[in-house]
Amino acid sequence: MAAADEGGTCVMAIVLEAPRFAVLKAAGINRDEATKAALEAAGAAADIVLISSLIAKEVKLSDYQGLVIPGGFSYGDDIQSGVVLALEMLHMQTELEEFAFYRKRPIVGVCNGFQALVQSGLLPFGEMTIREHLKATLTANEHGRFESRWIHLKPEESVCLYIRQGETVTFPVAHGEGKFVASVSVLEELETNGQVVYRYSDTTGNPTQEYPANPNGSLHAIAGITDPTGVILGMMPHAEDFVRREHHPNWRRDSITGEPDGLAFYKQVVLYARET
Repeated sequence: MAAADEGGTCVMAIVLEAPRFAVLKAAGINRDEATKAALEAAGAAADIVLISSLIAKEVKLSDYQGLVIPGGFSYGDDIQSGVVLALEMLHMQTELEEFAFYRKRPIVGVCNGFQALVQSGLLPFGEMTIREHLKATLTANEHGRFESRWIHLKPEESVCLYIRQGETVTFPVAHGEGKFVASVSVLEELETNGQVVYRYSDTTGNPTQEYPANPNGSLHAIAGITDPTGVILGMMPHAEDFVRREHHPNWRRDSITGEPDGLAFYKQVVLYARET
């Protein structure tokens, strides 16, 4: 768009188009509207897209610059959390792999979305596969009950292309199957590769196995991981639930200042999508 300044000089103004995100929708997913609102608050355009439409190719995943798989209870979490959704995602294997590994467009799975990414094999090592060959899983919380609380996370130095190491952040969790478990060798590989993005921590930022700071007993205090390329991110905490100051239960107190951590999170994701 061109405009003239006071001296008559033509000035070119460049308006960057908002990157488009698909917010995946399937039966039982209930965080799609909140995720769409969070993406839009962070500067993206977002559409809620039925997985059935993607599988039938009525909607093209390649038309989007990012994909978020929200939380909820997809397909009633029959069998195990995220399993049926993961089986549906296998019908999109070619599109998902091209989207992430060729086009380098971000895929973020939150809570049930994280569970589906792990159950599909996209996490932790980017290998979509049948369940018998999975390298990790998210299982029942160690204390055997649903956990809904605010927790602290320490962003780690990792290969993730859009989340950077920094100060401790605060997000809520709400899940019954959030304990990340894997074999010793897989955990060592994740640590060596720098694939751990978030760890449950205490208020000072020290990773912890202590309950309730670590609400589910995840090994190595893992709350979020990426694949080896740094493009696919899965995390249990709900960043979309803290994009406004008023979302925090203590928002009236002076201790809640600055940009909400969830908004900052989604701004990082959107910025990466815009740049790529």
